[in-house]
Amino acid sequence: MSRVRLSIAYDGTDFTGWARQPGLRTVQGVLEDALSKVFREPIQLTVAGRTDAGVHAEGQVAHFDTSGELDAEKLVHRMARFLPKDVRITGARPAPPEFDARFSAIRRHYAYRLTTAPYGAEPLQARSVVACRSGVDVGAMREASRTLLGLHDFAAFCRRREGATTVRELQRFDWVRDGDLLVAYVSADAFCWSMVRSLVGAMLAVGEGRRTVEWVAALLRETERSSSVTVAPAHGLSLIAVDYPADGELAARNAQTREMRSVPAQQAGCCGD
Repeated sequence: MSRVRLSIAYDGTDFTGWARQPGLRTVQGVLEDALSKVFREPIQLTVAGRTDAGVHAEGQVAHFDTSGELDAEKLVHRMARFLPKDVRITGARPAPPEFDARFSAIRRHYAYRLTTAPYGAEPLQARSVVACRSGVDVGAMREASRTLLGLHDFAAFCRRREGATTVRELQRFDWVRDGDLLVAYVSADAFCWSMVRSLVGAMLAVGEGRRTVEWVAALLRETERSSSVTVAPAHGLSLIAVDYPADGELAARNAQTREMRSVPAQQAGCCGD
């Protein structure tokens, strides 16, 4: 068996998320069915980030094992014929057996795209850009975002999953404006369920003057999901990149990721996504 690493992009609008679900159209289901036909054996994918329904990806990463031979360039071309237009394998290459798309990842990078244009999102951006108020205070949003950087329990921003921790290290959370386009760039070692969209929703509440920077900082003391945090719409979010260590450091990274995450005086479960 040999291991193959894939780079993947998709428009999540018409998918019920990444993870395969019986009777539903999912990114994993579509890809695994197509790959199984090409390799003439059952293919199972392990992914870096299991995106929710409606969330997009420009830099998703997955791996699979196969007994077949890999011609990376040929595979990319063949999959373009087998796959629907809203998902593409943009790259393929051999990977060492220690590579794990999920557990080897050092950090994941997301972008959330908003527009402040008075007419909303332009038609060609309507599936990936969310309209917001034109007068949002981006300075206040940046200040509030900085209070969340570092290793914290983000329970207030996460939908809890049984056996998964909400402790995460938020490494980047900033805002870039280009005319009417406003983009939040969010990076962390990992994210829990709905975390990025909740972070964006909280910052929008600050930018619109409904909440304060102090309110955001106080959310880090919460131990359960906060009902005061609104989850931003899914279609503005895209997974844009995943970082991995050098091949010689993969095994150590896998072990580290599987260890329990914790912060002082707070309880954590086992590893989450």
